[in-house]
Amino acid sequence: MNKKLSVLNAKREEAFLGGGEKRIEQQHKKGKLTARERLHFLLDEGSFEEIGMLVAHRSTDFGMQDEKYPGDGVVTGYGTVNGRLTYVFSQDFTVFGGSLSETHAEKICKIMDMALKNGAPLIGLNDSGGARIQEGVVSLGGYADIFYKNTMASGVIPQLSAIMGPCAGGAVYSPAITDFILMVENTSYMFVTGPNVVKTVTHEEVTSEELGGAQTHATKSGVTHFACANEIEAINHVKKLLSYMPQNCEEQAPFEDYDFGDEKRSKLNEIMPENANQPYDIREVIEEVIDADSFLEVHKDFAENIVVGFARLAGRSIGLVANQPAFLAGVLDIHASTKAARFVRFCDAFNIPLLVFEDVPGFLPGTDQEWNAIITNGAKLLYAFCEATVPRITVITRKAYGGAYDVMNSKHIGADMNYAWPSAEIAVMGAKGAAEIIFKREISSAPNPEEKWLEKEKEYSDIFANPYRAAERGFIDEVIEPADTRSKLIKAFKMLENKVVNNPRKKHGNIPL
Repeated sequence: MNKKLSVLNAKREEAFLGGGEKRIEQQHKKGKLTARERLHFLLDEGSFEEIGMLVAHRSTDFGMQDEKYPGDGVVTGYGTVNGRLTYVFSQDFTVFGGSLSETHAEKICKIMDMALKNGAPLIGLNDSGGARIQEGVVSLGGYADIFYKNTMASGVIPQLSAIMGPCAGGAVYSPAITDFILMVENTSYMFVTGPNVVKTVTHEEVTSEELGGAQTHATKSGVTHFACANEIEAINHVKKLLSYMPQNCEEQAPFEDYDFGDEKRSKLNEIMPENANQPYDIREVIEEVIDADSFLEVHKDFAENIVVGFARLAGRSIGLVANQPAFLAGVLDIHASTKAARFVRFCDAFNIPLLVFEDVPGFLPGTDQEWNAIITNGAKLLYAFCEATVPRITVITRKAYGGAYDVMNSKHIGADMNYAWPSAEIAVMGAKGAAEIIFKREISSAPNPEEKWLEKEKEYSDIFANPYRAAERGFIDEVIEPADTRSKLIKAFKMLENKVVNNPRKKHGNIPL
């Protein structure tokens, strides 16, 4: 038996070395951790159980039969993150550049199947040069198998993708289907076609970082939800993200113990500027309402006119969607609509209640928006809110104009509770524009048109630029003092915790994509 145990230990040691000491050293020189080091920092100490350590590829073309490494470029298994069961795969760039082979894909698919059967999150640590070209169509088929399983798992278990190195070609689509993508600045990138192909086809000169680096995707495309300074920060973000999510779609959102005290927040009475056109940072409102230091903003640097993220309210995990008056006056545009819609759908899939702070002057006008389908893209957010069955509460802090009032989780599209501050203005449009349309003849024929315009603007404002007409109709459940917002929300979410919605039976809806 001792001889057999020594053979086993030798094989294990070979697997632990991945592509060998030299390649591990090269990985470290790039400022990157190895596949196993990443798992060490991600999972609770001593909890990792590896599956498929001795798997080897089956390829015999191009001399591949003479070059085999146990594990075949990906470490797979399960463990715990803060005590919760989690399934993981971590691609090993030291083995064939982390390229995906038939067996590499089979290992990942096995872990995905286990995660789905056992109702636990799946985390992928991606560091791969793409499909293994020596295997041809077999490796492409492996990618397709993964894509299919990602899709089947979508909305059933949380799926998180941390991009720790290159992610090119077909490799980008698995992370794209998952719920959240995290990238590491300067060492990771994502693109469908690389700089060389771009140069050949379009004659554009562009670096990998410019084309598909973390900052590019965090600010321009919105592909990544988090751009992290280094790999440890990315791993810590993964852990924090998981803390707001249930294990699967059958469980309720996580709930932490909370000691109730004085929930009044007097500072909220002072945040709103006297001038309705003056900006303020909606994050100040969010931070006053939620539990201290509990806000985890998602997509922070993309479509900054809307703020989305996770937080806790009296220990309860919630999802937040808020217009941002400090950026483009909080207007809804294409990117803001799609950013918020996807977040709303994630929260609804995993039973995370939604809180909306509304201060929206409308949709952004212009040919650029219209020609790039603001109608269809704005409808995505509308559809997402209409479809959501989780507890949904809206607080209108100031402007709620036009169709954007409807879209931002209004009572009419199924919101459970709608509150308004006394500063709320709920109308078809701003008083200035409305007066110009309604009283056009009266203003133009007046001896002093400018003075008449101001008079009519005030008349319209007095009638409509307040929350009371909406409250009279029952569209607003209560006009509240800002300082009471937190306590009202705590009670309302508690009241709604057993909410049940029975929608019409159907295969699935047809979201306007």
